Amino acid sequence: MSLFSKLFGGGKPAKEPELYKEFRIFPEPQSGSGGYRLSARIEKEIGGETKTHQMIRADQIADAEEAEAYSIRKAKQLIDEQGERLFG
Repeated sequence: MSLFSKLFGGGKPAKEPELYKEFRIFPEPQSGSGGYRLSARIEKEIGGETKTHQMIRADQIADAEEAEAYSIRKAKQLIDEQGERLFG
């Protein structure tokens, strides 16, 4: 990817987040040697401010699409367990 593409938003378009209980989940599996590590960015608007939590798990999945689906599933589980406490 060229420098201009990186600076001005070129490349693949951003995906729409998965909405769950007023949280936005952005699946962001990380590519590694053993497959894709489960990862997601969880956001929620609280008091007019966007709060963000980065979830990264040790689990690895061979397929990118499966890793996205599992990342969403794990993020939902984390939201159910912790709710807004995710943000400190």
